[in-house]
Amino acid sequence: MLAVLTLDQRRSRSSPDLVEDALSTLAPLGALRAFERTAGDELQGVVDEPVVLVQVVELLLRQDRWNVGVGLGEVELPLPSSTRAGRGAAFLRAREAVSAAKTSPWHLRVVGDEGAGPARALETTWWLWAAILSRRSARGWEVADLVEGSDVSYEEAGRRLGISQSAVSQRAQAAGLVEGRRARELAGYLAAQLLTPVGASA
Repeated sequence: MLAVLTLDQRRSRSSPDLVEDALSTLAPLGALRAFERTAGDELQGVVDEPVVLVQVVELLLRQDRWNVGVGLGEVELPLPSSTRAGRGAAFLRAREAVSAAKTSPWHLRVVGDEGAGPARALETTWWLWAAILSRRSARGWEVADLVEGSDVSYEEAGRRLGISQSAVSQRAQAAGLVEGRRARELAGYLAAQLLTPVGASA
């Protein structure tokens, strides 16, 4: 089972086209099939690795500029080199999901097998994670970008930011770093229950 992500830029008629910048930002994350512009202000990519799926969605939630549709399911193999040429249930569900995302909490929807509990749980986790990220200030992001996924201590972060270790701790707490880390871990766990990396042994 793979994840197809269809992204639609919000408020595109009143803001600059963000697709090319998004493509450049998403490219290094390592999608199975690279994100491509499919039409107008829409782009689509295919992901098979749980960690990549979580990284992509985290980036999109942080940007808060996109309707995000995640379709989970089978695709026709072998996958064509171009995302736009792909076919299968996951592609259809991604289209359904991005349409629903336009009026959904945090502009994100996940569509999997009918009645699939893990897909709903993953969607719920992302909604809760989005609520944490939405309240994070610029100063909170400064701390998060320094210490998340690195060996930088609060003491070292304070030195780099020119503030005390105590101030770093206060910013981290206000930014919900611990809660955000747990949400990322849970999203990764749930994604691992749903995705089957291409080439993985049965």
